[in-house]
Amino acid sequence: MAEIAQPLPLGVRARRAATPRSVLTAFRRWPIIPLFVLAVLVFAAVFAPLLAPRDPTMINLRGRTAPPAWDAQWYEDHPNVNFRYPLGADHVGRDVLSRMLHGARVSLMVAMVALVAGTLSGTALGLLAGYYGGLVDELITRAVDVWNALPFLLIAILAAMTLEQSARVVMALLAFAAWSSGVRNVRAEVLGLKTRDYVLQARICGASDARILFRHLLPGVINTVVVIASLRVGGLILAEAGLSFLGAGIPPPAPTWGNMISEGREYLNTAWWIAFFPGLAIFLVVMSFNFVGDWLRDRWDPRLRQV
Repeated sequence: MAEIAQPLPLGVRARRAATPRSVLTAFRRWPIIPLFVLAVLVFAAVFAPLLAPRDPTMINLRGRTAPPAWDAQWYEDHPNVNFRYPLGADHVGRDVLSRMLHGARVSLMVAMVALVAGTLSGTALGLLAGYYGGLVDELITRAVDVWNALPFLLIAILAAMTLEQSARVVMALLAFAAWSSGVRNVRAEVLGLKTRDYVLQARICGASDARILFRHLLPGVINTVVVIASLRVGGLILAEAGLSFLGAGIPPPAPTWGNMISEGREYLNTAWWIAFFPGLAIFLVVMSFNFVGDWLRDRWDPRLRQV
């Protein structure tokens, strides 16, 4: 007679049933996929010279607009092309994958430098405006209003055409674009914090304004600053790509994602991979930074915290 299968213990069945639910809960509670995408970006940017299969500026006219490596028929029909491009080649035979890896380094470096400079200046101005008030507050907030009213893209193109096109100019332009994003938020937080008892007691004890700003008020707004910065970095990468696309960013032959899209827009019908893969990389990175920023805001803001 066939043996009757014995039922599993209750604890084992509960653990097996809870496993899919635990995985789903982990994906809901933590931004696993966005963090993985950002980890890949950082890894590619740091180790780009080791990961790139070819020199990103090396021209090979025999392999111009070569398709990605999975198109085996094309490479069989062109035996003179002795290298299979993993993600295809551009209009002059440069490897798209190598240029994307080095472009990740350029985009991340420019965005990080601009973000740090803009965040530090914006946080400092927000602290001063909220703490001192009066004329200082009026001047800083009006400066933010004037800057937000100006067309940044037009200013960036004008500055890039007037000055030399270089990474320094792009970093400075993006830093100017980033400084105003957090001034109002930091100012609003400081207006509420400066009336707290511990700040008033520090003032009664004779603490200087600098000590109150950096020892008592800055720790109270640091969470807001981190959330704003995480939400802003994706926009800075997108802004750098937009400037490069318009010819006002980092000049060629330096590989950037925006330059690659600009060069590939004329070949969308015949060589779609030139612009598609850099565009996909920009989309994934910007969305990942936005998701991480939303997650940080939900975790650190008591009004939006999701348990």
